[in-house]
Amino acid sequence: MAATKSFTRSPCAVANSLDIVGDKWSLLVVRDLLHGKRTYGELADSPERIPTNILADRLKRLEDAGIVTSTPYQQRPVRYAYTLTSKGKDLGDVLLAFVRWGKRHIPGTVVLGEAKAEGKRTTRKPATRRARRKRGS
Repeated sequence: MAATKSFTRSPCAVANSLDIVGDKWSLLVVRDLLHGKRTYGELADSPERIPTNILADRLKRLEDAGIVTSTPYQQRPVRYAYTLTSKGKDLGDVLLAFVRWGKRHIPGTVVLGEAKAEGKRTTRKPATRRARRKRGS
């Protein structure tokens, strides 16, 4: 007989999903990986400007949850490429539901890349040389 998993809060699917990806940043990391970003520098360069300490933590948490895998692509210093597992790719449906809801109920929201496609300027300031060097870009 299989042992029942002990749940942090309850066996509720919503509560348990939120325990894994319900913070402010995790789904944005998944979004960026779905859109083809692979390296730490690429992920750090997202429009939301995730702080690097939080990015490192979220990547570790997502990897521990089986949502992301990391593979070294450079040895000195060691740098990793991140990819979504099939479990992580399944979160694409969740993100599409967020997109549909946001576009329907939050005026002015756009899909990632939509502003550029329409020729709109973004308000984000370009990164300084020092910031790019610090991120390893």
